[in-house]
Amino acid sequence: MSTDHKDSPDYIAGHDHAAGHDHAEGHGHSHLSDMDVRVRALETLLVEKGYVDPAALDVIIETYEMKIGPRNGARVVAKAWSDPAFRDWLVEDATAAIASLGFTGRQGEHMVAVENTPEVHNMVVCTLCSCYPWAVLGLPPTWYKSPPYRARAVADPRGVLADFGVDLPQQTRIRVWDSTAEIRYLVIPMRPAGTDDLGEDELAELVTRDSMIGTGLVHAPHERAEAEV
Repeated sequence: MSTDHKDSPDYIAGHDHAAGHDHAEGHGHSHLSDMDVRVRALETLLVEKGYVDPAALDVIIETYEMKIGPRNGARVVAKAWSDPAFRDWLVEDATAAIASLGFTGRQGEHMVAVENTPEVHNMVVCTLCSCYPWAVLGLPPTWYKSPPYRARAVADPRGVLADFGVDLPQQTRIRVWDSTAEIRYLVIPMRPAGTDDLGEDELAELVTRDSMIGTGLVHAPHERAEAEV
């Protein structure tokens, strides 16, 4: 399902999101599954007994969320930027194109790639739970699974993007894609200006997880350096 926005929804079209989820009844009553509740209880017990350090756990989780997992997707995006034929294949059949690079597996069997342009900015959400392309983006971030993001991404996508520091021109249409158990989405962010001389490895270093969800933009090396000063 996709929803186009400028300041309010223009239309909703596509498959039935609810039919695409294989979740138990009562799912809407809590954003935590039984497994999540058990894991959190176990984590609390281990922390209380001094067996694990919460800060160390956060570092490990952040590593998989921000560095290891999204690197696969970054390679896909960098190749699409560098190879027009691959880009066309990715847009036409993302599942096959991504698999050709060796990135496949559960949670990423059926992929769709959507491309950002100056006219259209794409953004991904899962309104019922947290369907997410693990094969290319690693673990879903906590905010992606949170009820506020899942609700506001559809109702107020421009406001959500502002919260992430993304300020788009008013004429840019925002298209929201709703992931399901059957279909996961990968956003192809716009290639930043001034990167024509960069190779795939260097381009991949610029691509962030958030930019492939649509809640971030990709910046040229000099722009990143200026932002860090």
